[in-house]
Amino acid sequence: MTGGTQKALTINKNLAQAAEEQGWALALGSTRSALESRETAITFQMRKYAPSIPIIANLGAVQLNYGYGVEECRRILELTEADALVLHLNSLQEVIQNEGDTNFKGLLQKIEKLCNALDSPIGIKEVGFGINGQLARHLKESGISFIDVAGAGGTSWTQVEKYRSQDLLKTLAADAFQDWGIPTAECITDCRSNGYKETLIASGGIKTGVEAAKSIALGADMVGYGRSILEAAVSSKEQLVTVFKRMELELKISMFGVGAKTIEELKSAPIIPKS
Repeated sequence: MTGGTQKALTINKNLAQAAEEQGWALALGSTRSALESRETAITFQMRKYAPSIPIIANLGAVQLNYGYGVEECRRILELTEADALVLHLNSLQEVIQNEGDTNFKGLLQKIEKLCNALDSPIGIKEVGFGINGQLARHLKESGISFIDVAGAGGTSWTQVEKYRSQDLLKTLAADAFQDWGIPTAECITDCRSNGYKETLIASGGIKTGVEAAKSIALGADMVGYGRSILEAAVSSKEQLVTVFKRMELELKISMFGVGAKTIEELKSAPIIPKS
């Protein structure tokens, strides 16, 4: 989830090449800047490094209230050669930002319009604060194809913006939201218990293949990693591949431990709460 700078280009190349080698999907960072500058756009154009894997482009959903629409989203998909577009929800992050865009009014209707107009799948993700079952149901009704719950437990974007902010009051207020959000596990179970049956991605604090196995057993279809792979992504493709292989092995060992031969069997593994 990065892009826009020379260092981000290196990180994205490492991610793309490692993902291609291991057959992982690649989720890009917010691509709004890619429409504004050719130099910036290059940092998001990873298809030449990853010709066969799914690539997911990214845009802040709130930008639909700030001049972005169907054509801009279509251009993002074409520019990145992505297979899908995810719109991220980041209301608390925008509030703490000095330059934050905070008009989230009427976005469900605009998301529905976008889903109806584009042929590519459109998804929704949070940025570390989680998506509950009620919202998942509304998003499904709007036509989205997948949800990444991006629950609490990983990077807190209120804390990231705290260190960027030039507003003393916002900097002080950000501390009150350090633990804000719905934990990833609760997001998964709440979405499923509220009848959301489409593709569900678990992210937000996922660090190991064991945690991936737990997420899938709880109801996720896929798992996303961010901060836990960043150090390796900064270093080299080779280090990143090693991390990917370790996580894959941890997942396979977990499946062996519960007697699940396939991911589908893992989804049916019994959940026994700790006493």
